[in-house]
Amino acid sequence: RQLIYNDFLKLDGIPKAVFNYKLGNRSALEWVIDQYRVKVDKRSGIVNEPNREDDEGYILELVKKIITVSLETIKVVEGLPSAG
Repeated sequence: RQLIYNDFLKLDGIPKAVFNYKLGNRSALEWVIDQYRVKVDKRSGIVNEPNREDDEGYILELVKKIITVSLETIKVVEGLPSAG
């Protein structure tokens, strides 16, 4: 899988299993991507820019951490005894 962040940053090789760790009806990675999009309020025109200009690598590091946590959580959950 590939995540396109902008015109010059594309992340390849994201394991499909990452999308199996869900927070509600979305994967953790999808949730973070949605939260870190630049959004403009249609009524007010206020721009929500969650990216950090002082730390350009922040988003990349965050995505890497979310991928790791998702994969490790799936391993833990799969190792739990089944209820029943």
